[in-house]
Amino acid sequence: MGIKLGIDIGGSTTKIVGTDGDKCIGMLQVKAADQITSLYGAIGKFLRSSQLHPNKILGMDEVESIYLTGVGASFVDEQIYGIKTHKANEFDAIGRGALMFTGLSKALVVSMGTGTALVKVVEEKAEHIVTAEHLGGTGIGGGTIVGLSSQLLGKSDVDAVIALAEKGSLKKVDLTVGDIFGKEVKSLPSHLTAANFGKIESTVSEPDIALGILNMVFETVGMMAVLALKNDNLSDVVITGNLATFPQAKIVFDKFSELTGLNFIIPENALFATAMGAIPNHR
Repeated sequence: MGIKLGIDIGGSTTKIVGTDGDKCIGMLQVKAADQITSLYGAIGKFLRSSQLHPNKILGMDEVESIYLTGVGASFVDEQIYGIKTHKANEFDAIGRGALMFTGLSKALVVSMGTGTALVKVVEEKAEHIVTAEHLGGTGIGGGTIVGLSSQLLGKSDVDAVIALAEKGSLKKVDLTVGDIFGKEVKSLPSHLTAANFGKIESTVSEPDIALGILNMVFETVGMMAVLALKNDNLSDVVITGNLATFPQAKIVFDKFSELTGLNFIIPENALFATAMGAIPNHR
C-alpha cells in the first residue's frame, strides 16, 4: 500500500499530512508567498522529513495519491508530479479530521484560519458515512489578528503578537459586566465581557492591546459556536485550524466550557485536522 498525502492549502499556510495504511507518518506546515509555491514546497519538505523514514528521502514513486483541500486547491488543476491528485470538499475534510483527532462520532467543528467556518459533522458508525453540514461562519479569524495588529501595534508577525499578548492584561481594554453593574447579575458573572475594547484607558500598553485583539477574536468565535448550537442537542465543540494552537485560545474556550456547559475541545495536532480529513477512509 502506497503513501497518501492530505494537503490543506490555506490563505497563508499549507498543511500536509502523510499516511501509510492506517499509520500517520508525518505532519508539517509551510508558509510561502503564494499558494502554489507553498504546495510544492510542502511536498518536497515532507518527503525529506518523513517520520516513517527519518534517514531517507522518500521518492515520488512511493506516493500513491494526493488529496487537496482548502481555498488554494481551486488553483491546482494538474496531476501533481504525475501522481493521482484528487480534491476533497473542504467542509467534509474539516468534519472528518475533527472526528478522527477526537474519537467523537458527532460534533460542531470550528475551523479557525484566516476566517472561521462552523461545520456540523455526524458519523453513522455502522456504515462509516460522515455527513458534514456547513452552518456558516465569520470573517473574524487570523486575518483579523494580523490586520489589526499591523495597524494598532505595527506588528504583522503572529508569533510576535502572541508573545506580546502573554504580558498583557484586559483590565484596561475590555468593559465587563462588573464594570457596568458593579455586581453580579443573574446568569451573568461580573468578569464577562460586555464590550471588547470598550474600556480603553490612556495608560493601556501594547501587550494589553495585543491580548485584547486575541481575546476579541476568540470570544466572538466562541459565541458563534454557542449560538449555532442553541437549538441543537450537540454538546461537543471541536476547535481546529491555525488559531487553535494559540495559548490564549485554550484559556478563552475553557471559560466558555465553564459558562455554557458545552465541551470545547482543542485536539492535539488541531492545526492539521483538515489536511488529515482530506484523506478518505480513515474512520
